[in-house]
Amino acid sequence: MHKLVIGATIIDGVSDKSREGDAILIVDGRISAIGRHDQLAVPADAEIVDMSGKFVIPGLLNANVHLLVNASLETLLRFEGRYEELITEAAQVALKAGMTTVFDTWGPRKVLMTVRDRIDRGETIGSRIRCAGNIIGFDGPFSGDFFAKAAEVASSWFVDRVNATWVENSGRHLMWMTPAQVGEEVRTYIERGIDFVKYGATEHGGMAAGAFLQFSELAQRAIVDEAHRAGLTAQSHSTSVEGLRMSIEAGCDLVTHCNMTGPVAIPEETLGLFARSQCGAVIFPLTDAGLEHVKGTVSDLEWTMWGAADTNARNLVRSGAPILLANDGGVFAPEMLREPWLKGTWNGLPEAEALGRLATGHFVWLRAMEEKGMAPMDLLRAATRNIARAYKVDDDFGTLEAGKVADLLILDADPLEAARNYERIHAVMKDGALVDLAGLPEHPLLTADLPPPLDEEGNYKRFLHHGARMPGCPSCAAGQH
Repeated sequence: MHKLVIGATIIDGVSDKSREGDAILIVDGRISAIGRHDQLAVPADAEIVDMSGKFVIPGLLNANVHLLVNASLETLLRFEGRYEELITEAAQVALKAGMTTVFDTWGPRKVLMTVRDRIDRGETIGSRIRCAGNIIGFDGPFSGDFFAKAAEVASSWFVDRVNATWVENSGRHLMWMTPAQVGEEVRTYIERGIDFVKYGATEHGGMAAGAFLQFSELAQRAIVDEAHRAGLTAQSHSTSVEGLRMSIEAGCDLVTHCNMTGPVAIPEETLGLFARSQCGAVIFPLTDAGLEHVKGTVSDLEWTMWGAADTNARNLVRSGAPILLANDGGVFAPEMLREPWLKGTWNGLPEAEALGRLATGHFVWLRAMEEKGMAPMDLLRAATRNIARAYKVDDDFGTLEAGKVADLLILDADPLEAARNYERIHAVMKDGALVDLAGLPEHPLLTADLPPPLDEEGNYKRFLHHGARMPGCPSCAAGQH
């Protein structure tokens, strides 16, 4: 099938300038040629797609999402046996928001792969998924690495079932092993069909705010070597300056949230190492408005860490390291977003500044990095070409060139003039086909509204108080009821 996209300004991600007056010829889902309409060999039966006055860029990529991020006890119980539906919904949310390919860096391997394959076969619409499954060395959702309280109230049967779904043979037991034994376990996990490897260079959880190292340097190299031996990329979860240095020296292709290094800034020598190695720098930035909000809600310690993360982001812009867009993006259940405790975290930011939202967080990222001094074309490449290169899929994705998959994002305004213009989506084309954006997601679950209040809720009387809080009551002062 042939299509010819005409009339638009093309920003291909290769040239440093926009291309005006050119057309894009698409054949069987791939770009056949880009050039002047009258100079292209256009078949007589080609479908003309007129995008006059629009701006065409490569489909956006996201280097770090979690399509089943809402792994709370309530959500996993409510949708037990339906995780594929949740992941499909999230993939459709991502596609509607202009992301034609996303890289899921933590989630239930088997379910993610099932949805990935359905999308690849064309049986289900959604953003193209590539997945790592579990983070090597981490325990499951109902553990000290994530949501330990669930294990205190759920049955051990359900806790073990959920944790096994995420972890299999890739969990914390690897920390007791020799590097060679770690490599063997990683090799077994890779053989189950994941697309890339992610491991924990540093811990995840509240034990030491991310300061503890998870694996020795030799063990990290064994993990990376196994990934590369299988032809896959390797990345680390890093939250300290030493974890970052060790990840780069281990040969990682990219490092997730590398600007998060606790209360200290990345040393100049490590910034230089980043640039020399061309390891992908996956940055989690907040906008200036988001930082102001966080400053007023978190502890002094956490604010110091966010301040260092902002300094790191700015320094990485000037370092010469390839910067990648990512945001831990996921779909949160509406009942979770209402929880008071969430407002005291980075996921509780006002919607316009909330980095972690799958549908909008990548737009926040682009505005935040614009504020930190990233040039317009560098912003576009951070969301397209740089990610494709880091994951070694740039033969197919990341730029608009002959031979590549026809993933196009059509905007109503020039993204090189302002980062906010990425939000002005006119159309999305994936594999050369226009997407029905209005119909996504097809089956809302977590994106659906909460059910209306029960009649009984209007009659409900709280046990301790109703109305004004009692002064001097410790529980009232803490907002615990």
